[in-house]
Amino acid sequence: MGMFDSLNISASGMTAQQLWMDVISSNLANADTTKAANGKSYQREEVVLAQAPPSFGEILGGVEVAGIVKDPSPPQEVYDPGNPDANKQGYVAMPNVNPVTEMVDLITASRGYEANVTAMTAAKQMFSSTFGILH
Repeated sequence: MGMFDSLNISASGMTAQQLWMDVISSNLANADTTKAANGKSYQREEVVLAQAPPSFGEILGGVEVAGIVKDPSPPQEVYDPGNPDANKQGYVAMPNVNPVTEMVDLITASRGYEANVTAMTAAKQMFSSTFGILH
């Protein structure tokens, strides 16, 4: 494992966690959006992560975003006959966003980001100590 591989791995993890937090923020912001651009209620998005292929000479490759996918769960039907988006029976198709789930995911992503920052800081301290010994 090369000297900067640990920094690259931590950086890839930080990038992935930041994107996950951005997607969660979008989900929370659209939790009450009954009409998205497609004319339907907003559909929750999820980040799919995968192991990044190692580059030449690396043992580990870090993480990469394989894609952002729509959550296939159906929208929540809420009875609100006064809503302009209600169907003939008075139900409104609300987004499949659960704020509690999103907040748990946000905490998880935040902790993952912090763990990568800690790993990067430890690697930098080891490099600094190594250079100090060499001089």
